[in-house]
Amino acid sequence: MKRRVVVTGLGIVSPVGNNIQDFWKALESGKSGIGKITHFDASAFDTHIAGQVKDFNPENFLSKKEVKHTEKFVHYAVGASQEAVTDAGFNIEQLDLTRCGVLIGSGIGSLRIIEEQHKVLLERGPSKLSPFLIPMLIVNEASGHVSMRFGFKGPNSCVATACATGNHAIGDAARIIKYGDADVMIAGGTEGAVTPMGIGGFCALKSLSCRNNEPERASRPFDRERDGFVMGEGAGVVVVEELEHARKRGARIYCELVGYGMSGDAYHITAPDPSGDGCVRAMRATLKDAGLRPEDIDYINAHGTSTLLNDKIETLAIKKVFGDHAYKVAISSTKSMTGHLLGAAGGAEFIVCCLSMKYSIAPPTINLDHKDPECDLDYIPHKARGLKIKAAISNALGFGGHNATIAVKEFKE
Repeated sequence: MKRRVVVTGLGIVSPVGNNIQDFWKALESGKSGIGKITHFDASAFDTHIAGQVKDFNPENFLSKKEVKHTEKFVHYAVGASQEAVTDAGFNIEQLDLTRCGVLIGSGIGSLRIIEEQHKVLLERGPSKLSPFLIPMLIVNEASGHVSMRFGFKGPNSCVATACATGNHAIGDAARIIKYGDADVMIAGGTEGAVTPMGIGGFCALKSLSCRNNEPERASRPFDRERDGFVMGEGAGVVVVEELEHARKRGARIYCELVGYGMSGDAYHITAPDPSGDGCVRAMRATLKDAGLRPEDIDYINAHGTSTLLNDKIETLAIKKVFGDHAYKVAISSTKSMTGHLLGAAGGAEFIVCCLSMKYSIAPPTINLDHKDPECDLDYIPHKARGLKIKAAISNALGFGGHNATIAVKEFKE
């Protein structure tokens, strides 16, 4: 357990940018990526808005045939992974590929192909179903395609824990390295579920914002007038690496991944435990794993979904864990700009922590116009803040009571 894990590569596909430079520039400037849904006609739905990926061409990463036989969540994962691997500066030919693995999860996988092929089944019968139906919809195909692209033959797995997926994937990948089962892992989350069933299902749950006339102002975590989350899509993928392996090849290191904690609420299929117990235990487990005290944390990237229950309960949990320091630590929800990327959220927001540490800037929570008395911490409203960050955590809390927190700190020899 003495093996240390560092972050050496970052890759993103998101509603605010399809590369790390554009992504960070948008977040730093408080730019929203929320707009009217264009993937399909959403006029009959309660919600007409989402955080859609824009100007992404999967043929930059996959052949036309591969694009035809794969779905968006795979396209996004491959695109983000390519950027992360390039950013890490690998010479693939010099790697022991049996010591390199992939762990990319998705909360949903593909709904679009299910919608399309169910219609085929009803109208034309089972003999007309596509032979690619199953491999196009199953969530593990993101990890599978990424491993094939780079020839990574080490641990190859997938996690699906709703909105906690990205954090679980990165945390589990780090532990695989710590246990000695791999030296390099590509890890994160991906999602491409802005479809009629995806939007319709969350509308039926009454989970989504209906601020259709003000898309860019709809996602408003911790604000008194929040009315639900805004669904998003994309992928957040990182390269995590054993420290000595990174040193030997002269890798640039963003930060060290030092802590990972997870828990279950055992409470409700969609609602968080009102006491915040699960989130509390995940954060405490992360701090213990990292050997950090609450007062060591300079920045928290909150789960911060913009739903009534999540925001006040996560605030309560932070207060329970951090005590007086809860009012001193800088907190923000970048979902205010990207929307909620579901299974990809944890990956994207872990990247935010890495970049915040690199640039000494904490991104804002935009649209925080009306103070909620139950959400009274420092959420960095409206504008980014210059801040020296030596240690940070990122929370991810998913339907089903899945909670996962990751801690990073400034890398020191």
